[in-house]
Amino acid sequence: MSRKELLLNVLSSTFDQESWYAPLKPSIEGTTAEQACWKPTGEAAKSIWQNVNHIMYYKERLVANLEGSEWPYKLSGNENFDFTKQSNVENEWKKVIERVEDAHLKLKSLLMEKTDEELSELEGELMDIFLHDAYHTGQIMQIRKLQGAWPSNR
Repeated sequence: MSRKELLLNVLSSTFDQESWYAPLKPSIEGTTAEQACWKPTGEAAKSIWQNVNHIMYYKERLVANLEGSEWPYKLSGNENFDFTKQSNVENEWKKVIERVEDAHLKLKSLLMEKTDEELSELEGELMDIFLHDAYHTGQIMQIRKLQGAWPSNR
């Protein structure tokens, strides 16, 4: 397997191609805006929406960097959990879901254009993003379990 095939495989397994753990896209499918806004008690707790914001922020920033565009936002790790405003309006939540999917598709397309040598230079940053996405996807699934909206055996 080439470096490109490996990285594209990991990208897919953290977003939409289930391997031995659930990726992001299925973890948020079927969630309502109300479920996305809900968060467990506790000062450090985040909502599904906030976790998706956080994932989206870093993925969109990476895409902008790979495209040679200037990233206009300078948000800290804590600030970017509120990258988009949460609301109980279904259309607003759907826009966020579409936006995170669009960032994934753009990243995939950009990686497909890279040579193995170019990917070698990006490998560390890409693996950080992939692991970061998997970590926060696990948090999203835990929140859904707390809501009773995710099968406990999964």
